[in-house]
Amino acid sequence: MTDKSTVIGVDVGGTFTDLFFLDESTGAIDVVKVPSTRGREADGFLDGLSRNNTRLAEVGTIVHGTTVGTNALLERKGAKCGLITSEGFRDVLEMRRRDRPATWGLRGEYTPVIPRDMRMEVPERILADGTIDTPLDHDALRAAAQTLLDQGAEAVVVAFVNAYANTAHEEEALQVLAEIWPNEHLTAATRLLPEIREFERSSTAALNGYLQPVVASYLDRLNTRLGEEGFGGDLLIVQSNGGVMTVDTARQLPVRTALSGPAAGVIASAEIAAAAGFENVITCDMGGTSFDVSLIAGGETHLAAQTSIDFGMVVRSPMIEISTIGAGGGSIAWVDDAGILQIGPESAGSIPGPVAYGQGNDRPTVTDANVVLGRINADRPIGGKLDRLDVEASKAAILKHVGEPLGLDAIEAAAAILKVANARLAGALRLVSIERGYDPRDFSALPFGGGGALHAGALIGEVGLKSALVPRYPGVASALGCVIADMRHDQVRTVNGILGALDTDALAAQARAMGDEGLALLGDGGISFTGRDLLVELDMSYLGQTHTVAVPVALDALSDRDQIKAAFESTYDTAFGSHLENVAIRVLNLRVSAIGRRPKFDLRVLAPTSGVTPEDAIASRRQMYADGGWHDTPVYDRLALAVGSVVAGPAILEQLDTTIIVEPGQNARVDDFGNIVLAAD
Repeated sequence: MTDKSTVIGVDVGGTFTDLFFLDESTGAIDVVKVPSTRGREADGFLDGLSRNNTRLAEVGTIVHGTTVGTNALLERKGAKCGLITSEGFRDVLEMRRRDRPATWGLRGEYTPVIPRDMRMEVPERILADGTIDTPLDHDALRAAAQTLLDQGAEAVVVAFVNAYANTAHEEEALQVLAEIWPNEHLTAATRLLPEIREFERSSTAALNGYLQPVVASYLDRLNTRLGEEGFGGDLLIVQSNGGVMTVDTARQLPVRTALSGPAAGVIASAEIAAAAGFENVITCDMGGTSFDVSLIAGGETHLAAQTSIDFGMVVRSPMIEISTIGAGGGSIAWVDDAGILQIGPESAGSIPGPVAYGQGNDRPTVTDANVVLGRINADRPIGGKLDRLDVEASKAAILKHVGEPLGLDAIEAAAAILKVANARLAGALRLVSIERGYDPRDFSALPFGGGGALHAGALIGEVGLKSALVPRYPGVASALGCVIADMRHDQVRTVNGILGALDTDALAAQARAMGDEGLALLGDGGISFTGRDLLVELDMSYLGQTHTVAVPVALDALSDRDQIKAAFESTYDTAFGSHLENVAIRVLNLRVSAIGRRPKFDLRVLAPTSGVTPEDAIASRRQMYADGGWHDTPVYDRLALAVGSVVAGPAILEQLDTTIIVEPGQNARVDDFGNIVLAAD
């Protein structure tokens, strides 16, 4: 691979680091999966590059999906951060929306990422109409900053009340702080989110400040390591909205990487499903720690304007709508005090990993159950680090921690672990389909991640899905998504007006100005695009309603009140089944997204250009437990199967990055793109 035509997608997960290599000049591809090195993520990154023998001097672009920010939030391992806010608003982060961790509980504890002694108040006040009521007190601001520095603050966030209506005081504060703050980790809430609602804006800014030193340090180390290896191309970072951004932008806005890796997987899934002719799919990303699901209906991914990373950690920024549960391959199986078998949320991760890894863990995981039941090949572990998995150790751990407490033998206990795990996975699929008004019978599962294909066949029957579409390289789908993702910049402005009285010409002019700003930001990245698009949405509701619906509107239609109303009523009908008459309509926010379309490649390059019949692709046979009994099961080399091949279950299809289980009563067909379509006979 030469002439810097190589593009590499890299997804660093909690257990494995996945790499997808594409030579844009020849269409040649390669995939690599290596164990992640927690705390030294760049090591796993570079180890994967060495496995491919790629010289970084020959690489044009690296697109990186990362969980560094996500892990820092979930594990509360961000930087020590301070907050400077208006007098009387010190506790906005703590009060939230008066929700609580356990909805029906009488007790609950919550500590914001910025504790109370790191939250300072200064005299200033801007009214809701943008009028300055009390000037910003510069001396008080300097004193507050010095107090935070004396207490060890590495970053500071400025969030003043009503700043969305007039950003003057926050901009003024940044100028003053820049004179005394010792680093670049300064966040103004309105630069992230110039939108109404104090808690959401303050929370988003606080999480950004909390992550800035952590993510910036990681990116600096990675840049240095890549430079030492001769890399001189473009390094891009995947955002939670499915787009990519430059490293400089990621250092300033790390909160936008909060669901970076899973978002890349959804982007890849949407492309794969569309190419294969599947309009409705539910993506199922099963890694070592979590199970992430997202719904794609009519070929469209869903963006959520607001996401809770964990209780109280609210991010008000467009993100691909992903629901997560703690049920991955490394999730620990345990019996609670009531004698009920539970799966997760605690995970063994990659270190020490499942019991079968032999790295010190003695508590059984979902992977251990799959190993004991013959569903995972103990002689061929994915990732290439281990020579063999310890089946007997897994069996002993399952018997001790699950079998004996429940009065089951090791095999029955392992089967119970899988049954409970599959029930939890099925619940996540129902959450994004049935509970949102979609019929799962109209959808197919699209599993990716190292463990998704192991459970896809079981989920077809458990949920009532049409089928499952397993990509050619499911274990590295997020890395593939990195290669596919476009560059994207999202902006928002609060309008807060009644549609009937709104100056729609001024609204259209503001949208065009925001679009021009977004397109300019695309140009700053120095990246070449095949095209540029602007997407416009309005957050709208009926007067008196708290929650809004996101209404797509063509830029040219923004100056036409009737077209805006028609778009709102159509969107409202879709969401709620009908709309209201003779009720005033409110326009709360204007959102404009600038998208730079990066070059795509034909997914047919993933399909096998040759192959063998199913009979010739059988590599071995082994006993596999399914439907309450053992089956003498053929094991196929999945990648050797020719297009059009059909394999009847029970069967096992193995490849470097995953294992596909074809349950009894199902078959697997290889489509024109090399995907496996699982369905009932």
